[in-house]
Amino acid sequence: MAKKQESTGFEQLKNDLRQKSPGRFYVLCGEEDYLRRYYTEQLKKQLLDELTADFNFHRLTAENFSVQALSDSMEALPMMAERSLILVEEVDLFELSEGEREKLTGLLCDVPDYCCLLLTYTDFKPDKRKKKLWDAIEKNAVLTEFRYQSESDLRSWIARHFRALGKQIAPELCGYLLQQCGLSMTRLDGEIQKICAFSGAETVVRADIDAVVEPTLDAVVFQLTDALAQRDFALALEKLNVLLKMQTEVIPIVAAIGAQMRRLNAARILQAEGKGAAELASLCGIAPYAAGKTMTLARRFSDRFCRQAMLLCCQTDHRIKTSYDTPEHLAQMLIVSLAEEARHD
Repeated sequence: MAKKQESTGFEQLKNDLRQKSPGRFYVLCGEEDYLRRYYTEQLKKQLLDELTADFNFHRLTAENFSVQALSDSMEALPMMAERSLILVEEVDLFELSEGEREKLTGLLCDVPDYCCLLLTYTDFKPDKRKKKLWDAIEKNAVLTEFRYQSESDLRSWIARHFRALGKQIAPELCGYLLQQCGLSMTRLDGEIQKICAFSGAETVVRADIDAVVEPTLDAVVFQLTDALAQRDFALALEKLNVLLKMQTEVIPIVAAIGAQMRRLNAARILQAEGKGAAELASLCGIAPYAAGKTMTLARRFSDRFCRQAMLLCCQTDHRIKTSYDTPEHLAQMLIVSLAEEARHD
């Protein structure tokens, strides 16, 4: 099989499926598990049928994987079908012994035409120092990494998803839903299902989203920061208590607040240099909508506040790990301290 670069792997996978001609060897990986599961299911649909799936589908995991089990699966001729599918899930092949890796390398270089070998990983970290095995994967597999999609792609996908369920949603509400849920399509899919089940109207409104969607930690921290910017300190404390009632661990809460304060500080620096949200998104690795909102919030705070806020978050993190006070109380005192800084900003 010709070498296929990771950058073109997704297009190759889609083209194979479009032509109803899956290849012999795929590696699907990446943080966007919705797409990874979706394309795994598409391969199953094209390669298997209900009557013979029990004979022609071989699933190997960390619990039952061995090179011999893989070899046996590859040697098993498909029954009453043209091809079989071998799915290997979350198995670190590079941890095998040298002898096992050598046997495996031979298998990966010669996947039979009647097989489709599919390796799936949430976080694929090949040890490229083990060159023979890596070369066998790189040269023979279609390697596809599913990263979180762009905001514009997700807005279109959200609108299509609602339409498929008989609902309409305005573009600005697609952005609001992203702000509340983050970029994970798996999470968005679940929340869209909940919204459609809740809403009795054809058109979704913001009240429908607020009624059933559980915001992410980062979304609530944005709301908390926004409350500080508006000098609504009671609301800022209320947002913290929302997270505590959701039984969110305190250390991640303080870490998320600290990260937002660092982003505000970075936004202030970029604004002084005449730069905008695009630079902040690139620098901090955040979505454009989050970068734009952070740039707007940063204009409400001074450089002094941002520096002091970062220090307060670091001090609170240290106290949570070293003092006898309760983490919840220390987090509440952090919000009080940030409110005091904002009040005198």
